[in-house]
Amino acid sequence: MIGETPEGSSSGKLDSVKFDDPLYLHPSDYTGSTIISFKLLGTENFRIWKSSMSIALKARNKQGFIEGTEIQDKKYHVRSLNWDMVNAIVCSWILNSLSENIYIGHVCSEFALDVWNDLCETYYKADGSVVFNVHQQINSLSRNGLSVSDYYNKLYGLWKEFDSLTKCTECVCDAATQSKSHSKLMKLMQFLSGLDESFSQVKSHILLMEPLPDVKTTFSVMSREESNQRNGSSSVLSNKNSSSSAFAGKINDNRKF
Repeated sequence: MIGETPEGSSSGKLDSVKFDDPLYLHPSDYTGSTIISFKLLGTENFRIWKSSMSIALKARNKQGFIEGTEIQDKKYHVRSLNWDMVNAIVCSWILNSLSENIYIGHVCSEFALDVWNDLCETYYKADGSVVFNVHQQINSLSRNGLSVSDYYNKLYGLWKEFDSLTKCTECVCDAATQSKSHSKLMKLMQFLSGLDESFSQVKSHILLMEPLPDVKTTFSVMSREESNQRNGSSSVLSNKNSSSSAFAGKINDNRKF
């Protein structure tokens, strides 16, 4: 703290801190609160839990407590007290997001960083079997009664998980551009493969497009087709829109947004 002298010279009261200081606590920041909406169950949802918790802590400017960059400075007694209090709250947020079985093993932990690192070492298993399992889920997923939106969002989540497990070094060369294009093509094929026969006509027209639309544009078209089917309206390919050129116009309209 500015103007604070080393330990022994402070009044012993907790100092107020600025809003952008990691030691700042909002009135809603307390030990009994939860900052994400689900609990860590184990290896099966650790990556999603870790990502959600990291974002929630970053939004509160507390990520330094799990990254090891926010270190307790015991030379300044008052700031050290502030650090102890915020660490305890961050630690409680992490503990509150654990299932009962996992919570029992960490309830006596004193530092948020120790809890975080231990959870990462225990549950972050990114070996070949995990990659295979996610890849298998992607290739076996089908709409199977889900809405097009729910099917797409479930598939999108698996894509994000697979990409995080197989992340490559960032590169701007031609090969990297081609690799990204290939990845987008595979996602389009996977999305189309999981749709049922009621979308077969629309799928056929999409596959005749040159160039092929991206998966988000295709999702938009399929959502419209689903809505038409539900309401008994004309298909996006019916009547005057049945030609490939008219359908291409619809695709291009979606790409503008």
